[in-house]
Amino acid sequence: MRNSERQDLKKRTKEFGLRVIRVYLAVKKSDVGRVLGRQLLRSGTSVGAHYREAFRAKSTPDFISKLEGALQELDESDYWMELLADAKTIPTSRIQPLRDECNELIAIFVASVKSAKKRAAS
Repeated sequence: MRNSERQDLKKRTKEFGLRVIRVYLAVKKSDVGRVLGRQLLRSGTSVGAHYREAFRAKSTPDFISKLEGALQELDESDYWMELLADAKTIPTSRIQPLRDECNELIAIFVASVKSAKKRAAS
């Protein structure tokens, strides 16, 4: 991964976390909203942390593991956003752009993991 791509993803994952925080603040403060919102807050803000950790990995398998951790948190974030929208704790129109970004990041991370695994196997 080139340094410019790495910086772009570093910025995107941080912005994703900030957008998750803003969604959390907008969620209806019901019991359900608080529980689901906290779950999203936890998973959505850890994506960038996992991504940053990947570039301090001790080995290629460690690098892959950290990227897979970020991927897992993205998938979990999408799940919590789906539940928040379906439970009507936040309007779907408010959360859909963030879900779209989440799915774009998932695609990027899947490709990155596959590429890293191919390099490690050769």
